[in-house]
Amino acid sequence: MSSVLQDVTVVTEPLVELYKDLHAHPELSFAEHRTAGIVAERLRAVGLDVIEGIGRTGVAGVLRNGEGPTVLLRADMDALPVLEDTGLDYASTARGTDPEGNDVPVMHACGHDVHVVSLLGATQLLAQHAADWSGTLVVVFQPAEELGGGAQAMVDDGLYERVPRPDVVLGQHVAPAPAGLVGAHPGAAFAGADAFQVRLFGRGGHGSRPETTVDPVVMAASTVMRLQTVVSREVAGSDTAVVTVGQLQAGTKSNIIPDEAVLGLSIRSASVPVRTRVIEAVHRIIRAEAQASGAEREPEITAAESFPVLVNDPDATSRVVGAFQAAFGDGRVIAPGAVTGSEDVSILSTAAGVPLVYWLLGGADPEQFAAAASRGTTLSDIPSNHSPHFAPVIRPTLDTGVAALAVAALEWFGPEGFTPERSRTDTADTAGSNG
Repeated sequence: MSSVLQDVTVVTEPLVELYKDLHAHPELSFAEHRTAGIVAERLRAVGLDVIEGIGRTGVAGVLRNGEGPTVLLRADMDALPVLEDTGLDYASTARGTDPEGNDVPVMHACGHDVHVVSLLGATQLLAQHAADWSGTLVVVFQPAEELGGGAQAMVDDGLYERVPRPDVVLGQHVAPAPAGLVGAHPGAAFAGADAFQVRLFGRGGHGSRPETTVDPVVMAASTVMRLQTVVSREVAGSDTAVVTVGQLQAGTKSNIIPDEAVLGLSIRSASVPVRTRVIEAVHRIIRAEAQASGAEREPEITAAESFPVLVNDPDATSRVVGAFQAAFGDGRVIAPGAVTGSEDVSILSTAAGVPLVYWLLGGADPEQFAAAASRGTTLSDIPSNHSPHFAPVIRPTLDTGVAALAVAALEWFGPEGFTPERSRTDTADTAGSNG
C-alpha cells in the first residue's frame, strides 16, 4: 500500500500540463466531446476497458483485478457559461452554445477539470499498482453535472448494464479551502437544489404613460424582494434553505415598458419538508405579486434542473475519513460540515443501492487563505466556485486529489483497509504552486 502513495507525485507531475489544457478548453454540459475523447484515450493507455457515449458524452472504464469488491470512482467533466477573469496564462477564451441557443463564454469555474485530472491520476496509480489490491475498479466520467441531469442520463442509458454494479460510490469536489486538505460530512452533506424559470406577464406601453400599462419590471422587482422573506420568515432557524434569484431579464429600451419579465430562481434545501415548504412559498409569492400588480395573465413557473439532497453514508464516511487520517495525518483532514452547494452524484449510488462517500478537496492557495483568514476576509478574498476568478492552485491540489481517490479506493480493496501503519504521503511540499 505504501508504494502506491509514494508514487503520487510521480504520477501527478506529467498531469499538470493536461490540467492546463483542460482548463483552457472547457466544454458546456452534454458538449464534453473533446474532454471525453481525452479521458477515453488515457484510460485505454493504462489498461482499462472503456465504454464511451453513456448518457450522450459520459465515459466509463473498468479494471478487473481479481476477486474482491467493486469500487466506483466518479468525476464530472462539464464547465459553466462564465467569462474567465483569473489572469492565468492558461485561462479559457472558449465560447459555446447554451441550452437556449445563446453564444456564451465558457470556463471551468467549478473545478471539474481538477476532478477529471485527479481521477485520471488515481486510475493510473491504481492500475500501476494492481499487485497491491484486489477487486474491480469502475471509473465514471460524468457529463452535465451543472444541469443536474448527467448522472441520471448515464443511469437511464444503462450504466449499470455496461459496467459492474458497485459496492460503494466515491468522489470529491474541489472547494475554496486550503489546498492539501480533505474532509467529508456524514449524513446530509450537500443541499438539494431546484431551479425554476418564471415568466411574469404585464401589458407594455410607452414609458411616459405607465398608467396605461401593467409594468412587469415593477412586478419582477417586487417579487424578487418579497422572495427574500421566504427563508428569513418561513424557514426555522435550525433548518437550511437558500432562495436566490440569479436572473432578471426585461425590456429593450429605457422608455418602453415591456410586456413581460423573466426570472431565474435557484432553491437549496437540506430536507424534503423544508424543500416542500419553500417551493410552495415561492409559488405563492410569485402568483400573489402578479395579482397585486393587476396582471391579466397568471405567471408561468417552469421547473428546470433538480438535484436531490446528497447523503453520505455515515459508516462508509467514517471509514473513508479514518483512511484519510491514516494517509495524510489529522492536521490535513477537516470537518467541513454540510454545505449549501448541490451535486447529482448521489443518483449513481441510489440507482445502485449502495453507500456514497463524497468529500471536499481544498484548492485555495494555503498562504493566501491563511492571510485572508487572519484579516477575516476569506469570503471576499478567496474566490469560490462559479466565480470568474475561481482558480485552484495546481499543486498540491492535484496531488491530494489523486491520493485521496486512491486512498479511499484502497480502503475498500485492501484486505484490512488502509491502516495507520502504512506509510503516509506528504504532498504539502508543493503548496501554492500554479505549475
